[in-house]
Amino acid sequence: MPAATRSEPQAPNLVGVGTAVPPDSYTQHEVLSTFGITEAKVRSAFLSGSIERRNLTLPPLGPDGTPTVETQGELLRKHTETGLSMGREAVQRCLADVGADVGDIRYLCCVTSTGFVTPGFSALLIKDLGIEPSCQRLDVVGMGCNAGLNGLNAVSGWAAGHPGELALMVCVEACSAAYVFDSTMRTAIVNSLFGDGAAAVAVRAAGSEAEDRGPALLRFTSHIIPEAVGAMRYDWDDDQGKFSFYLDPEVPYVVGANAETAVARLLEGTGVRAGEIAHWVVHSGGKKVIDAVRVNLGLSRHDVRHTTGVLRDHGNLSSGSFLFSYERLRAEKVAAPGDLGVLMTMGPGSTLETALVRW
Repeated sequence: MPAATRSEPQAPNLVGVGTAVPPDSYTQHEVLSTFGITEAKVRSAFLSGSIERRNLTLPPLGPDGTPTVETQGELLRKHTETGLSMGREAVQRCLADVGADVGDIRYLCCVTSTGFVTPGFSALLIKDLGIEPSCQRLDVVGMGCNAGLNGLNAVSGWAAGHPGELALMVCVEACSAAYVFDSTMRTAIVNSLFGDGAAAVAVRAAGSEAEDRGPALLRFTSHIIPEAVGAMRYDWDDDQGKFSFYLDPEVPYVVGANAETAVARLLEGTGVRAGEIAHWVVHSGGKKVIDAVRVNLGLSRHDVRHTTGVLRDHGNLSSGSFLFSYERLRAEKVAAPGDLGVLMTMGPGSTLETALVRW
């Protein structure tokens, strides 16, 4: 049995999850057709990434039947409006899963990287849902696809110090509000990959009353690759007058090469070997990223079935992707008491975030 950084009775548990996406779903072919994309290299980027559909909030069509070009201000409004709608739905589904209501929420952490809004989503959701105004809150903004585990680490720490109290994290990513459309391969790769989605997870450390508990959050670790700090970035495009996301073509290989080190750091001192991990919940970063992680960790395709399934059905959902995979794993009901699992996210920094859980 592994050593844990917290004693078992006080380790916070994942007690509920809920996800949401916008109503409109598009195949990759439909996106190409909508934007009239005929360039062979761009079409190849869209059609070779193991993505079948994505939920997107596309711009309205203009008089000529083509999508209008959105200003940065319009994109920020989309980020706020789409994000708030998805976040609300994800929180409501998560609460229903727990059997709780908004009055039970004592801590709310909101994670996003697809826009900037002040006050943040935590304040907006508290007002929108009627959450108790005394609810403590945190907004994690701009950390990227890895940020779900950064936020969950903070939520877990709060829950551990407040046994019996309900804490929620919601990842809100309106990736449609972070797109730039031009003829470059830089934007083509990004535009072919990301989808809109929100995911909420409820965390609670058991109080005095017995209750059904999900997997315990035993430990979190980070592994930052400073030499790759510019490999994934969201910065200003002077030519377009918008923020634009950049992915270095070498990202999959950089992440994959460091995956084993990240997992070794997570398991160090626990007595657990990687081969003893029964369940892997990995961020759906893209086909090449998933393959690189899988090969470097010696995982089977079955081990990452939910990661690839989420990528196929929704694309890369940024910080909330791993919770979509966790929701699918939980729905299978294959995790047995005592099973160990690893949660892994990757993103700008470049960073790999990991968490060790036990059912």
